[in-house]
Amino acid sequence: MAGASGRPVAEVFMPATYESAVPYDLFAALREESPVCRIPEPAVGPWREGPGYWGVFRHADVKHVLRTPEDFSSQLGATQIRDPDTPADLAFVQVQMLNMDPPGHSRLRRIVAAAFTPRAVRALERTIAERAAALFAQGECDFVEVAADLPVWTLAHVMGVPAQDKRLLYDWASRVIGYQDADYAGLSTADVASLTPMGRLAVASRPELAPGVNPRSKAALTDMFAYAHALAEAPANDESVMSAMRKGGLTEAEFENMFFLFAVAGNETLRNGIPGGLLTLLQHPAELARLRADPSLLGSAIEEMLRFWPPVMHFRRTATRDLTLDGRRIRAGDKVVVYHASANRDPSVFPDPDRFDVSRAPNDHVSFGFGPHFCLGAHLARAQFRSVFTGLLREWDVELAGSPRRLTSNFQNGLKHLPVRLTRRRL
Repeated sequence: MAGASGRPVAEVFMPATYESAVPYDLFAALREESPVCRIPEPAVGPWREGPGYWGVFRHADVKHVLRTPEDFSSQLGATQIRDPDTPADLAFVQVQMLNMDPPGHSRLRRIVAAAFTPRAVRALERTIAERAAALFAQGECDFVEVAADLPVWTLAHVMGVPAQDKRLLYDWASRVIGYQDADYAGLSTADVASLTPMGRLAVASRPELAPGVNPRSKAALTDMFAYAHALAEAPANDESVMSAMRKGGLTEAEFENMFFLFAVAGNETLRNGIPGGLLTLLQHPAELARLRADPSLLGSAIEEMLRFWPPVMHFRRTATRDLTLDGRRIRAGDKVVVYHASANRDPSVFPDPDRFDVSRAPNDHVSFGFGPHFCLGAHLARAQFRSVFTGLLREWDVELAGSPRRLTSNFQNGLKHLPVRLTRRRL
């Protein structure tokens, strides 16, 4: 099947599609012609063929799926398109907060929520802003690498991970999220000599995996979990997420999955979202100039960056029963994948949706999700966006110094390289 764009719908699934751009033309055709449709799931490299899934492309349908876990479960098949390799792998990830439905999801969320309230984030904002201000220096740099420091540092601070070990968070996120990209799949950038004994233990525990093994399986994460358990035994700040996890009565599997979720989800999304936001501004110089002239637009500009460059392009659910969605008959057990990237360009919600407008309001994007799984770290993410762009736009002129390179991923809307030239502004 092909949309009005003439592109086969299988391109929606293929990781290679996203090496050049998000296929917004195909999304637009599908929203118009077949807003809920079957997407094939062919084999990719060492990863086997899947059964296919229902892709959901309109804003209203995406929100409906996300807010009705009784019909569209996060737990039955977890939240990635790719099925876990074995029943044991599925059972393990089903106790992760991201992959649970209420009320179990609500119980886990309450345990760690205090670290992410607006009040808790406000207490961190000055420290985050100071860290962000120190990121930039005159000359050429890879903005992806520069910007990656802030979410890794912030996450380490919130979790109580020693500064010497924060690069491990970067490496774990790269391996898990970027496994479809050869440059990220085996990434190991931490300086072993500078790590704590816990960090060195983790490096020594890193498994050797056969091609095609799911990077989210328990077997693939033995080094991360070795570190998590060692960190749990170390003294921790009583206000850290780790402290809350230790006191929360989690099972071993819940603890390991919670550590995984924070180590990866709180890291990779901003590592992609902040550079994506900057590239979007650079590609729309009139809007960049408008934002510089009126810094009060920064709040709405951040929301528009998130709409225009959603860090996560989709999430999966599984139908709990036979049902109908937008006229399509869906069977119990079918995969249902909602495309945030498509919903964010739905013209029924966003006038002139392909126009980047730093003053757009309202802006009902779904880049942080919707319903019970609305992103727990949304306040913290916005704080980091504010800190980076406040200082960058006030003190620096920025221009591209080379061609951006995108991440090969059908899940994360990522950049691997964004070469820029920074010149201090004359204020």
